[in-house]
Amino acid sequence: MYSNKRINFGAVMFLVGLTGGIATGKSTVSKILSEECGCLILDADLIAREVVLPGTKAWKTIRKQFGDEVIHENGELNREKLGQIIFADASKRRLLNSITHPEIYKSMLWKILKAFVRGRQFVILDLPLLFETGKLVPYASYIVVVSCSEEQQKERLMKRNILSKEDADQRIGSQMSLAEKRKQATYIIDNDADIEYTRQQVKNIHQKLKDSYLHWKIRILLSLGFFSVFGLFSYTLKLF
Repeated sequence: MYSNKRINFGAVMFLVGLTGGIATGKSTVSKILSEECGCLILDADLIAREVVLPGTKAWKTIRKQFGDEVIHENGELNREKLGQIIFADASKRRLLNSITHPEIYKSMLWKILKAFVRGRQFVILDLPLLFETGKLVPYASYIVVVSCSEEQQKERLMKRNILSKEDADQRIGSQMSLAEKRKQATYIIDNDADIEYTRQQVKNIHQKLKDSYLHWKIRILLSLGFFSVFGLFSYTLKLF
């Protein structure tokens, strides 16, 4: 269970959590933020693919725990087979998460530090399971949830992944409900209508993030803290 308390990862730079439910259109929103608004997006799905490439630590552990049946002949993960296993068995899903999530967070942290050094105002963390894992919730100054009706979500998922109604229900049921996610959101993007309506909502939220002075507040505090420590250090040297 995660805490609702937010940790200000700094007005040096703040973090924005972007999440939603499976097939709600989060990828569309992420693409608009990246390509049209110029935001830096750290996509957990892409990082998850990187950390399980053949030969990596996570890949070796997955092969040991799940067997060769989840590995293709070329060494890559058989995602379809692995998905069938974890969506049918919650304990297997937890096992996979315990293997991949630490590696994903480690990679994400390095990317966040690089963005901080480069002076970014904020970074958007595209995390499908932001609430389910809860690890990064306290560090997100703002959380954006992409939502749609349950009917549209199921219809989109069945069409996109070529799933039966039962399989779609199983995958949707493995995540926290959209209603619960909306309760925890700073901003909600309604993705029930056309793309232009979604785009306008995204750009409005992006403008609000740009207008935030959160990052300057902590920059000032850190600067004051640095000069205070430096001043005390200089005064101490004078005593000797």
